[in-house]
Amino acid sequence: MREQGSTSSRIRGWFPKEFLRIGHQTDAYSEWVSVGKFVKAIVGSVLAIAAVALGLAVWFSASIRSPLFAVIIALPLIFVLILFVNYRGVKIRITSKELIVSYGLLNRRRVPISGIASCESTKADFGKYFGVGVRYGTDGSLAYSTSLGSAVKINQLKGRPFVFSSNKPDEICSTIDRIKQENPSKTKGKEALQS
Repeated sequence: MREQGSTSSRIRGWFPKEFLRIGHQTDAYSEWVSVGKFVKAIVGSVLAIAAVALGLAVWFSASIRSPLFAVIIALPLIFVLILFVNYRGVKIRITSKELIVSYGLLNRRRVPISGIASCESTKADFGKYFGVGVRYGTDGSLAYSTSLGSAVKINQLKGRPFVFSSNKPDEICSTIDRIKQENPSKTKGKEALQS
């Protein structure tokens, strides 16, 4: 006897569409932007120092027969490792309806294409954001930056500007402009409501 419902429909109920993307519309654009070499070097140095400290702590805890000491020393190393894995890059997706930018598990921005006033190539410089990560700029923008380099600035019809790192900012802006031109009625309808 056959089970009712397909396997994919049963699995779809367990997870959000973004994880499995079963039956999800295709992306017009997709990009992964890894953290910069400078950030990798800093994190690698911290992890190397922490690994040496952990090794010494394990040796010392074995000599005094107190495993709790090694666990306490290992916690900062584990925390730094989790942070690095979580913030190792920015995932950019553009569908026919929205721009989705994810930075780690907790930072995700969804911007409807119809809510984008303009898109431009920019730089995520230190003078404006004071580093990398999830940052507020001196101009009031929110940034997801993986390095102090090329980025995209999205000026929204409502809300603050949104900036995110990209290896191909011009391609992202041209993709957004193309989608807006393909669906002008939706964009004009939104702009009329905003006025």
